[in-house]
Amino acid sequence: MPDPLGGLGVELDRIAGLLATLDEPGWQRPVPACPGWSVSDLVGHLGGIHRWVVVAVRDGHGRDAPPAPPAQRLAEWFDVGARELRAELAVDPQAPAWSFHPPLQVVAFWQRRQLHEHVVHRVDLEQALGLPVTPVPAEVAADGLAEVVEVFLPRRLASGRLDPLPAAIALRCTDTGDRVVLGDGEPAAELSGAAADLYLALWKRRGSQGLVWSGDAALGRQVFAMPLSS
Repeated sequence: MPDPLGGLGVELDRIAGLLATLDEPGWQRPVPACPGWSVSDLVGHLGGIHRWVVVAVRDGHGRDAPPAPPAQRLAEWFDVGARELRAELAVDPQAPAWSFHPPLQVVAFWQRRQLHEHVVHRVDLEQALGLPVTPVPAEVAADGLAEVVEVFLPRRLASGRLDPLPAAIALRCTDTGDRVVLGDGEPAAELSGAAADLYLALWKRRGSQGLVWSGDAALGRQVFAMPLSS
């Protein structure tokens, strides 16, 4: 398990550094993985998430976050929210906190969730700005695969936002040795590759180049193309 607070801090600093370089046109650049979003929308989303999570931990509920300010104030708004988020999460991981995942009503849930929230959206920001994607640490990526299996897949199936999977598939990290199974029963196919490549492909932030299917590859691709994570 990676150090979620340390990793989150790295991602928050990286995003803040990118925002500090933006000119006015940069704020309007489209985010490839989020159709209809500009960089301004992405930063507004993250700033709202900061404040939502702070309330979830501090006040014990998941009510809506405040709206984002005008674009010219977004960088400052992000920085303030990032500081508040870091401070609120820097406590005992087993301290109680509301979360949208009933089995884990503790701060540890949010420490992990916010690490992955910011990794994925940092990648979005780099892609929107036409920059090389900063590598995702392998242990962070492997944990992110597990989070999808443990949290997002059951949640999406239960809510009806994801149709039942036609088969189970496995994802095997060739660099860390981790293996996760999406769905129930014996996997019909397995997709292998570096943890970071599997992670970004699962979150639809990259294609499947460099990843290798075994078993029923056609069925595996069908399952992997489904909205498993978001």
